[in-house]
Amino acid sequence: STDKSKKDDYVCKCSNGREATGKPATCDFDECSATPAPCGTGQTCSDPDTKKSNDFECTCESDKSVKKTGSPATCGKDECGASPCGKGQTCSDPVQTVASIGDFTCTCANGVKTTGAAATR
Repeated sequence: STDKSKKDDYVCKCSNGREATGKPATCDFDECSATPAPCGTGQTCSDPDTKKSNDFECTCESDKSVKKTGSPATCGKDECGASPCGKGQTCSDPVQTVASIGDFTCTCANGVKTTGAAATR
């Protein structure tokens, strides 16, 4: 500290970027315990080294082979890829996660829409 009149204005810094002013920093931190949780709905989180930042791993519960380190994994799929709508209908799948299966919308040329199934004219 350069200002001798201020007590406890020192900063302790950890190699992982965590810091604290006027007290020792807590360097170990399980990123999976953060609020909000770092992984998305339908995902499990693991933090292999609590001394490092952004090394947590998100794994899709529906497909354990889908993982991502440092951010949520992309689980689920674009349901429109399977062409669930009838001939002449357009499909949109606004949210492509495991939790949103069945949210695709089929729209007929005349504007009739259904969610989760082909539209009937």
